[in-house]
Amino acid sequence: MKVLYFAWVRQKIGRASEEVTPPEDVRTAGDLLHWLRGRDDAHADALADETALRIAVDQAHADLDTDITKAREVAFFPPVTGG
Repeated sequence: MKVLYFAWVRQKIGRASEEVTPPEDVRTAGDLLHWLRGRDDAHADALADETALRIAVDQAHADLDTDITKAREVAFFPPVTGG
């Protein structure tokens, strides 16, 4: 699965995307978030505050309970404002 990072999330992690193969027990976006935090200090810092993140699964807005077992892409980004 491809994981994309945008804005300050990308800056803290140090890359815009990565290919990952999470374990089978990672079934939701929240599970993925938790698993990614354990990868290294940069991921832990960037993904620490769930309330400061938005999620998209296959380019559709999602929440922590969204099933990702068949997802091709998951993105993490800060809230977006218009103007």
